[in-house]
Amino acid sequence: MTTSSNAIAKTTENFQGRTHEILRQLQQNGQLKLLQTIEGPMDATVKLRGYGDVACFCSNNYLGLANHPEVVQAGVDGLRKYGAGTASVRFICGTFDCHETLEKTIARFYGVESSYSFTSCWNANEAIFATLCEPGDAVVSDELNHASIIDGIRLAVSIKKGLLRGVYKNGDAKSLAAKLEELRANPELTGTLWVVTDGVFSMEGSVANLPELRAVCDRYGAMLIMDDSHGTGVMGATGRGTHEHWNMPATKIDYFTGTLGKALGGGAGGYIAGSREAMTLLVQRGRPTLFSNALPATIACSANRAIEILEREPQRVAKLRANVAAVRAGIRKAGFTVLESETAICPIIVHDTAKAIAMSRRLLELGVFVIGFGFPVVPEGHARLRVQVSAAHEQPHIDALTNALIKLKGEFDK
Repeated sequence: MTTSSNAIAKTTENFQGRTHEILRQLQQNGQLKLLQTIEGPMDATVKLRGYGDVACFCSNNYLGLANHPEVVQAGVDGLRKYGAGTASVRFICGTFDCHETLEKTIARFYGVESSYSFTSCWNANEAIFATLCEPGDAVVSDELNHASIIDGIRLAVSIKKGLLRGVYKNGDAKSLAAKLEELRANPELTGTLWVVTDGVFSMEGSVANLPELRAVCDRYGAMLIMDDSHGTGVMGATGRGTHEHWNMPATKIDYFTGTLGKALGGGAGGYIAGSREAMTLLVQRGRPTLFSNALPATIACSANRAIEILEREPQRVAKLRANVAAVRAGIRKAGFTVLESETAICPIIVHDTAKAIAMSRRLLELGVFVIGFGFPVVPEGHARLRVQVSAAHEQPHIDALTNALIKLKGEFDK
């Protein structure tokens, strides 16, 4: 072997050895995640390989629309009309009329000028900061914002040299004000202040206090962006989202980002909604849309139908709210403490990652599908079972969850 080939072999061995050791330690510590395979549609009950039919309390199918006959049929019709894929990015030949229809529906749903779709909300959050922000601007983010927001800001800072960033304490308007005050005093700030928050925080199930955040933004002349992926279809009387929960008009939020992969059909895809000019700028300069295929037409069609069903059947939101109350009561009956919230996310903190994973596996044996989350998804020492509720759940599903949790409590807290 030459010196060069020896170096290549050593590099490969280093990587393989390092990877093997990481996986070995995860296995040894009981922290290795296993993928569970569903062999049928997403619903209140799913057919899980190796377990059979289990009550599903870990999906984002908040309104029970993922397997709704109309949503499925709209996707099938879209597949037949438009084919399997767009085979292009939007600005070349990847814009189909179903994209236009969906984007008009999203804009109408929120009550804003325009919207633009992406293949995921992760892509949307990659696009919004890197496209709309410029050097001399500053982006301030809640410390518990979703990873896609964090990475979207990191990407923007790496692309737009001179873009400033900051972090404020979760849901703390005073912390936000202090950070904006600090940035206002920074001579490098020559442009726009941006504040970004989740509407519903995915691991805590807590809700951003939008009136307080809006007041601080107005005081400092900042733009407010909200990712409402876990709030859309869940919060507010008609499921418009977290702003509706606070009785705020959509115009109080400068830009929304969100997903089509949760309450709105559960398929895939994301979007940004706001001013028409900003959407046009995204078409011109948004790298995730300039260099990646358009949202598949079948998803655009099924998501559009899901929004139409939500608009005509607000009782789904009411059913979800009733189910959330019943599930939270069941968790307390079982002897567990659940983080209080009006959202469909019900976290049970168990602290230890291995314990959370072991409890999740035991629940599966008891016929209930709940995922245990630990590091790096949540900080060390904050591992949890995250119970998620759907409007598709009926009382027998909720009873099954409660009874399984009662048994779990007896086995793990002896």
